[in-house]
Amino acid sequence: MTPLRLAALAVLTATLVQCAAPPETTRAEPTAPPPQPAGPALPPETVRTVTPTPRPQPAAVSPVTAAELGTTWRPGCPLPPDQLRRVELNHLGFDGQTHRGVLVVHQDLTAEVIDAFDALYRLGFPIEKMTTPDNYPNADDELSMRDNNTSAFSCRDIPGTGSWSLHAYGRAIDINPKLNPYIDRRGDYQPANSGPWVDRDRTDPGMLHDGDPAVRAFTDRGWAWGGHWRTPLDFQHFERK
Repeated sequence: MTPLRLAALAVLTATLVQCAAPPETTRAEPTAPPPQPAGPALPPETVRTVTPTPRPQPAAVSPVTAAELGTTWRPGCPLPPDQLRRVELNHLGFDGQTHRGVLVVHQDLTAEVIDAFDALYRLGFPIEKMTTPDNYPNADDELSMRDNNTSAFSCRDIPGTGSWSLHAYGRAIDINPKLNPYIDRRGDYQPANSGPWVDRDRTDPGMLHDGDPAVRAFTDRGWAWGGHWRTPLDFQHFERK
């Protein structure tokens, strides 16, 4: 074979090698991600139990005896114990909670008293405490008032008159007396610790002012309010003749 033919054969061989199909490659299959560690087990679904708010107790009325009246009654008082009734009532305290209080009133007034105090409760009017005056030494009215105690029956007279107070008949109620003082014509006031509340421009919770719904809870039921008097002014006092 001539050198020329050998050269041509070499060129042809190189061309065939370049045109040949490339070797087949194997395509890698995608791999799944490794499993993640399991998280904490979720607790089974629970049913939430809702405890209903207990309904306030209804008012309770019961007779009283001379022994139960303690130092608020004595022989010679104008009304015998069998004409009085003990009334247990709910009232809203200054802590925003419902409290149970006790008043002793004339037997003819129990329904009106219950209705009036129910109105105060629904109005959100706070009463600091409500207990009978015999819880204070000798049923001392001044001590009861200083303690801002709301009370009704107590066999006592009107100061400086010698006449029986309507409290002695169970026909008067004093509400938050420290915040709603008694003020005589000279400007003297009771109780002795009520000085800051002689200023009736104050609007502290538990105070009583003319036209207030709390005042009307009584006056709309036929009770008179001592804050309407010319003299003395008795802002704590409601009475029913």
